[in-house]
Amino acid sequence: MSYNPRKISVEEAQLSGIDVNFELMNNREKRYRLVGSDGSSYCRTVGSEIGAWQNSHYHEEVTEFYVVQSGWIVYAEICLNEEINLRFLREGESATVKPFVHHNIFMSSNSITHTIKYGGGGPKIDWFPSSDLDDFTKKLSENELLEISDMKN
Repeated sequence: MSYNPRKISVEEAQLSGIDVNFELMNNREKRYRLVGSDGSSYCRTVGSEIGAWQNSHYHEEVTEFYVVQSGWIVYAEICLNEEINLRFLREGESATVKPFVHHNIFMSSNSITHTIKYGGGGPKIDWFPSSDLDDFTKKLSENELLEISDMKN
């Protein structure tokens, strides 16, 4: 038996509830997404030439799973006790983000991550800004993050 799959066109995928969404973000990251009509998605994110923070946010229904392919990221979240936790993730490491957890990601230059979102309730937008976390994370530079990382190792 031969292995000879047939390509699925973008139009066929859209008829099945899958769309593509490619974007250049304000922080110069490139995001390549496959988005399902059920609220699930896959995203390959390529960091910009200069490391940068994304935008702090949370979801009400969606769970996110981040995997670092190359480079490194910092995952920031507001914990239940209102403290902010920073985790440094390197190649092959991952983080899972449950609903209602305020979080943000700093991507080092040219890093690559994969993000899977699942558990959403449909096509409605399940992304809510977290200004409190942005107030904390956006003022941390890459050099400051690297200094913190050196102290943790």
